[in-house]
Amino acid sequence: MTTYTAAHWGVYEVDPSAAEGPTIRPVAGDPDPSSIGLHQLDPGLNRTRVRRPAVRKSWLEHGPGARTDLRGREPFVEVSWDRALDLVAAELERVRTRYGNAAIFGGSYGWASAGRFHHAQSQVHRFLNTIGGYVRHLNSYSLGAAHVILPHVVASMTDLQHMHTSWDVMAEHTELFVTFGGVPAKNAQMAPGGSGLHRVPEGLRRMQKAGVRFVNIGPVDDNLKTGGDHEWIPARPNSDVAMMLGLAWTLVDKGLCDRAFLASHCVGFERFERYLIGADDGVAKTPAWAEALCGVPAARIEALAVEMAGSRTMLNVAWSLQRAHHGEQPFWMVITLAAMLGQIGLPGGGFGVGYGAMNTLGSPHRRLSGPRLDQGRNAVDAFIPVARIADMLLHPGETFPYDGIDRTYPDIHLVYWAGGNPYHHHQDLNRMEKAWQKPDTIVVNEQCWTATAKRADVVFPATTGLERDDISYATQEGLLVATKQVVPPFAEARHDFDIFAGLAERVGVTEAFTEGRDAEAWLRHIYGDCRERWQKAGVDIPDFDGFWETGLVDLEQVAEPVVMLSEFRSDPEAHALKTPSGKLELFSEEIASFGYADCPGHATWMAPCEWLGSDKADTFPLHLISDQPARKLHSQLDDSSFSRKGKVGGREPLMIHPDDAARRGIAAGDVVEVFNARGRCLAAAMLSEDIMPGVVRMSTGAWYDPDPETGLERHGNPNVLTLDIGTSSLSQGCSAHTCLVEVRGPVNEPAPVRAFEAPELISGDDL
Repeated sequence: MTTYTAAHWGVYEVDPSAAEGPTIRPVAGDPDPSSIGLHQLDPGLNRTRVRRPAVRKSWLEHGPGARTDLRGREPFVEVSWDRALDLVAAELERVRTRYGNAAIFGGSYGWASAGRFHHAQSQVHRFLNTIGGYVRHLNSYSLGAAHVILPHVVASMTDLQHMHTSWDVMAEHTELFVTFGGVPAKNAQMAPGGSGLHRVPEGLRRMQKAGVRFVNIGPVDDNLKTGGDHEWIPARPNSDVAMMLGLAWTLVDKGLCDRAFLASHCVGFERFERYLIGADDGVAKTPAWAEALCGVPAARIEALAVEMAGSRTMLNVAWSLQRAHHGEQPFWMVITLAAMLGQIGLPGGGFGVGYGAMNTLGSPHRRLSGPRLDQGRNAVDAFIPVARIADMLLHPGETFPYDGIDRTYPDIHLVYWAGGNPYHHHQDLNRMEKAWQKPDTIVVNEQCWTATAKRADVVFPATTGLERDDISYATQEGLLVATKQVVPPFAEARHDFDIFAGLAERVGVTEAFTEGRDAEAWLRHIYGDCRERWQKAGVDIPDFDGFWETGLVDLEQVAEPVVMLSEFRSDPEAHALKTPSGKLELFSEEIASFGYADCPGHATWMAPCEWLGSDKADTFPLHLISDQPARKLHSQLDDSSFSRKGKVGGREPLMIHPDDAARRGIAAGDVVEVFNARGRCLAAAMLSEDIMPGVVRMSTGAWYDPDPETGLERHGNPNVLTLDIGTSSLSQGCSAHTCLVEVRGPVNEPAPVRAFEAPELISGDDL
């Protein structure tokens, strides 16, 4: 009988009895399996594992709040599990009693485990809810702007990503696929909870074979691979809205708008059109106007608009576009442009907000909610948009705008983080270092000595997905998987459930947290609940014992072609949207009423605060793109041999155009320093003509490795450079892709990388 395991990057088959130890191979039938997961058993990964509970020396000796400036700089003391659990339980009680539960931040942003029970985020939130609640975060770094703007315009981002037109429909009906930011297959290796069969590369190849014409607009060209030719239109970063406005102006000027669709399915086009033609501000958004901003010739903008109107056209925007200052606008504008073409709801036409961002988008599988651990009820109302954590820690008590309401940053004294790495996700890490000194106590459950673990006060060693039994399932991925333990827990590592059960016992909430179940009983419980819900939806699956024996349930039989918003198109009254008007809101009265100068009532071009045409570009003339990595998921498995092979001399590569490199005396493979006013880091130059002059790219995911004396980041983490401001007053999303830098080099005798070294560890017996 085949044994399976699963991670966010795919489902894999395991041979547990191989002579050299367990081995992993892709699940049968996967046309484009991710290589990332094949290296989960890399022996070298144990070098970075946390072996025993560990407590920062000053915190242990002097108590909460002691020398927080030494986080990341001083030794840890390894202690027994009982002592560590006693210390954290006592600190939780101290903070709750003195400051209340609103002084606890339940951080758990990150992809954590693909398992539905041993899911660190669910576990920490459930535990904190049993003791009275915690301050939570909303939305995500990936989609902070989209999550807030899209419900005002069309539907929630969650709903939209589950209704994207499927790849088979586009292969049959789409004639022209225009994408702003590509369709990066490297990103589509993933799905939260575990990718099923990887469909994006095959979907693109099928479309190419069917004769679909592809146009890729943006600063790089290696983010679209179709198996054939495509057109690349280089465009400046953060200029997509300007180009879309030039396209929209052409549709109006040439009488190519579908005004019947705009009248029947949309509201507010007349207000947007006044802006477009310059009736309000005296500036017509012509192709010539757009050319000056995006760098695309006006003639090509005009011709492309005509081609789009004369073809069954799918417009796509990458998620990266809304991870920028004014990031709400590209998503609003692409919907406006698609509405003007009038093809929304037609097979193969309309828009996509992130084809290629995850494996799930374009899936034909039904939206079925899988097994889940109830997190309970949070009695604390306070929250922050996820990307505002440094603001919260640095400015307690200050107000901030969010989606029409002014809110207040809470005063946080304790951070509990499980299943994530803020020193990967967050921007301006030098600022984050200052903010991270604010709480009295930081506790993490962690598998490895990440930068976050090194900057904690108490570290509990946690197991990996291969060290425990679980159930993996991702909505619309088509596979329900029994992920069985492959290897024993490393050293003294424990499951998150067991860690929180130990804390629950000490603070008197054992029954509320465990409900009398151990891990196996919980697996049976959440599976049984899922089975009952699916039966009501007409989907039968085996009982738990049958499932556990076979190891995998294939849901292919419930898959069928999908056309986004087809029912809304056919009858906008009977299938009204959840917007205030029930229609596509090209002008939003609600957003306009908020009075935000940085997010008005319709899609609008606004220059970002760091812009290649600004004065800042004189000092920092290169725009930095910090995209997702190809050889790891965010920072997960960065220490694997597979990830290391993608580095140059142990550092992350910096993609730079040959002309920009030549002007700076930089050759391929040189170690270079990338810098701006926020920070500086080392990287390795990789010369390529797939990137525009004036733009550089350094993927995220390198474990943060600052020199403690100089602050120079040695490994190639772009988030020492990126901008930590909200996208706008509306969503307060992440603005990482608005970032100007300079590059100099070569750097002679660069500092060695020490990212994967554990901190100094002292035996508790010595104190």
